[in-house]
Amino acid sequence: MRAFILMISFAMMTMSCGSQIYLDPVTLNSAIQNKEFDFNATKAFPTNYDVINVLNSMPGSTGTRILNLDPGYGFNLKKDLFSVYLPYFGRAFTANPGDANNGGLRFESKEFTVKQSATKKGNTLLVITPRDAKENYVFNLEIFKNGSGFLSIRSDNRQPISFDGNISAPK
Repeated sequence: MRAFILMISFAMMTMSCGSQIYLDPVTLNSAIQNKEFDFNATKAFPTNYDVINVLNSMPGSTGTRILNLDPGYGFNLKKDLFSVYLPYFGRAFTANPGDANNGGLRFESKEFTVKQSATKKGNTLLVITPRDAKENYVFNLEIFKNGSGFLSIRSDNRQPISFDGNISAPK
């Protein structure tokens, strides 16, 4: 009896370790091919150690460089519009005093390029470069087969930052 309970509990623990499917493969492939989808950011990975040290010194912090984000952050990609609403944690090399509304990465672009390629593991890599934003950004989005994604953003005026999230069909 004890062995049976042990086997059942072990089986239930290993079932919870499976990967989560965020979007079914047909919808995901269609969204990628049409280049119309939403990226919903769930975690941020700042690269500035000053920010990480401040976060780690807060009471109740976990001592990691991962920040869990509230829902609502991400970007929306359509054929004619690239709309970005993401937080930013790090050093900006040029400041915009008096412009409190642009603390994060918030802009809309109507002129942008999207280059698609495949990684060695068969994932999709999209490089999105907006041409009409105030700063020069390069968005590298790796989309995994289960619908999750990893976004890294480079800029001329800010330190790099990365986000973890998932892909959803456009609303």
